[in-house]
Amino acid sequence: MLCAIQCAAVAAAHWWQASVAVLVLAPGSKRASVRLLWPRGLDPLCGFTGFVHDDPHREVDAGELTRMTRTLVHRGPDDEGFFRKRGVGLGFRRLSIIDPVHGHQPLVLPEGDFVLVGNGEIYNYRELAAELKGEGCCFETGSDMEVVLHLFAKMGSACFERLEGMFALCIVDMRDPLVPRVTLARDRLGIKPLFWARHRDRLWFASEPKALLASDQFPRALRGAALVEYLMRGFVGGPKSAWAGIERLEPGYFLEWSRRDAPQLKSWWTAPLNGPSPPAQEGEVLEYLDRAVSQRLVSDVPLGGFLSGGVDSAGVADAMGRAGGKPPELCTISFREGEFDEAELARISANRMGAQHHVAIQEPDPEAVVDHLPWHFDEPHADPSNLPTWMVCRMAREHVTVALSGDGGDEVFGGYRRYIHEAMEQRLRRRLGPLGVLAGCAGKLHPSLESPPAWLRGKTFLTHLGMSPARAAWDSAINASLPAALSLLNPRLGEELAQADPYASWAGHYNQPAASGPLYRTQFADLRTTLAEQLLVKVDRASMAVGLEVRVPFLDHRMVERFAPLPLEEKIKGGVGKLALRRALEARLDARVIAGVKRGFDIPVCAWLRGPLASHLTEHLAGLPPDWFDLGRVQTLVKEHLEGHRDHGLVLWTLLVFEAWRRRHDCEEIAL
Repeated sequence: MLCAIQCAAVAAAHWWQASVAVLVLAPGSKRASVRLLWPRGLDPLCGFTGFVHDDPHREVDAGELTRMTRTLVHRGPDDEGFFRKRGVGLGFRRLSIIDPVHGHQPLVLPEGDFVLVGNGEIYNYRELAAELKGEGCCFETGSDMEVVLHLFAKMGSACFERLEGMFALCIVDMRDPLVPRVTLARDRLGIKPLFWARHRDRLWFASEPKALLASDQFPRALRGAALVEYLMRGFVGGPKSAWAGIERLEPGYFLEWSRRDAPQLKSWWTAPLNGPSPPAQEGEVLEYLDRAVSQRLVSDVPLGGFLSGGVDSAGVADAMGRAGGKPPELCTISFREGEFDEAELARISANRMGAQHHVAIQEPDPEAVVDHLPWHFDEPHADPSNLPTWMVCRMAREHVTVALSGDGGDEVFGGYRRYIHEAMEQRLRRRLGPLGVLAGCAGKLHPSLESPPAWLRGKTFLTHLGMSPARAAWDSAINASLPAALSLLNPRLGEELAQADPYASWAGHYNQPAASGPLYRTQFADLRTTLAEQLLVKVDRASMAVGLEVRVPFLDHRMVERFAPLPLEEKIKGGVGKLALRRALEARLDARVIAGVKRGFDIPVCAWLRGPLASHLTEHLAGLPPDWFDLGRVQTLVKEHLEGHRDHGLVLWTLLVFEAWRRRHDCEEIAL
């Protein structure tokens, strides 16, 4: 009898065309449970894609779905899975981290009512599983995503608030045989990516746009407004991706869609920056940090961390050693150019912890700049730290499968130099009142003053006093003004895009009522844009390129909710940022690390473009589309830079990365 049931269940699996699950009835049991056709496992680091036809009778093209899914093989080199049923097609790639012999996707509940593909990791899944088991729920895999699927079946979209971790999810409610209901969801801070589109009678979704483009159903057209934003900021943010017709699900949002309704976007979490929180109590920062790190150490594969010369990564590494009971394995990138090198401070921290410390020297890597990275960053992304981030991930992958990083510390505790400058401006505005406008005029008229006090030095600082706080914060966050960006374009295209100023979108976040006070508003805008669409994109794509999972303890939502709203005096004082974090770590880290000045993770762009990357610069920029760019203007910039007359390093790097990206993704059109 049992054999007959199993055979019938296998046949049912073929009928579902899912190749993932069968129903098993144990001897003496009246209850069926889900059983995978292959071994089970947790799916923390993966990629997925798929679509749902408007017509439930439309057959899913297996070749198309496979082609889309295999563009994500770098996100999940260990395994793949598919689901095809009633016009619903799901594809999945997997890298095993916990319980590696288990847990494939797509996951299907026993009754076939709900199907899930997901990317990420839910750190509190064991607690949630215990709660569900107490209510009679049965689990057959060790997968956190099976817990999510059961929780969603019970609670619907309200379940997202119960999840602690990083994730992007697609769940299909198949209870109505003709009208499946699709829910897409992204974690609070946007650690894991998710794109979607409503195009040609289908709802589409994917971890990366390249999967959608592989369907050959989308034009390879760049949005004109995205080009302007890229030239100004070095990346493209907001709900629209760089590609025409492809949307980005924003952090803390979910999308609901059925064949009867248009897609509905809903926010399920937002950063609580609506006023100063109580000052941090003694030991409180360390308590939160230790808990966040400990929660992220669960792994059945080798685990380590990144280490720079700063307090963020050193604080995480120290907490790793304390929670794990042994010194962590750490990786550092070093530069021959001393002003960019933090290796010595990293060695000080590593030696203090007794860590196994791996150091590699970052050399110019033309192939990575013009080929490897443009493929993985399937939107243009000119952050110079992409290269060393990719290299430290590659180095780490030689030793570990999971790495913890210090990313997010600056956004949460207030560490960026522009935050420090903004705090100074904020205090000065209060002192000067209407006289601040006059100071702003002075900044426009004079490059500098003869002997101003230290806090009033520099044309930019003075000019900001004549701007609104929002405009001043925006000016500090961009690489180039709108006129400067438009000057690089073909005059005809520049005229058509003259109104494509990304400031309005950014200001929409800055002016959110959830944020109170200029610096809190800047932090809120950064959490929604710069963090989610620049920094976390960089870390996700660079780590996925080499099959490494990166976890970010500072972006534990409890840390963000507690410490991002700290009073200004707890963040910045006397030109020093991250005060609360520095004070908390004084007893754990070397004083030289505590007192260190933030350097960032940059590379010597200017020197490299004049040296080992010069030939690639001239060749690629000569190939920029003349209908898009003012090639005469561009060549003037190249000549001035290579001859050493002017430093145009950042703008030339931005153009080099763009052209390498455009070629790698066969982008030949602009959509206005």
